[in-house]
Amino acid sequence: MSETNNLLFYVLLNNVRSLHNVGSIFRSADAFGVDKIILGGYTGSPPHKEISKTALGAETWIPYAAQFNTARALGELRKQGFLCVGLENNRGNTRALGEFHLTFPLALVVGNEVRGITPAVSKMLDVMIHIPMMGKKESLNVGVAFGIAAFIISKAKIPSD
Repeated sequence: MSETNNLLFYVLLNNVRSLHNVGSIFRSADAFGVDKIILGGYTGSPPHKEISKTALGAETWIPYAAQFNTARALGELRKQGFLCVGLENNRGNTRALGEFHLTFPLALVVGNEVRGITPAVSKMLDVMIHIPMMGKKESLNVGVAFGIAAFIISKAKIPSD
């Protein structure tokens, strides 16, 4: 794998229902250097007015692919050497975002707004992470959570001085 490929950052959406969340993820993906979005399961895909409303054009230049079988898409990424990281709320066996060593190429898997990442996909992940929460709520909106995780991951791509 070339050095450029070693820094690849993909996001795989696993049954994200809200088209506004999908659009928000496209917009944040642009801000944080995501190389490709894979729209898995029943996640909606562009062109769609609800996606465009929140993506503000990012859906026209961020590479993406729709793949109904999310597990198959994740399997292909694993074959290509991607570290496969799931983003969930703090339930089960998860590690706090930022408390493990990130390696690239990396695929961040984000799940459904209510049910999270499907069990079949969860079993294929190298690590499951969560965003530490200080308030009473257990979770964030999926688009917001993705933005936070993407920011932290993008910082790991940039060499420090």
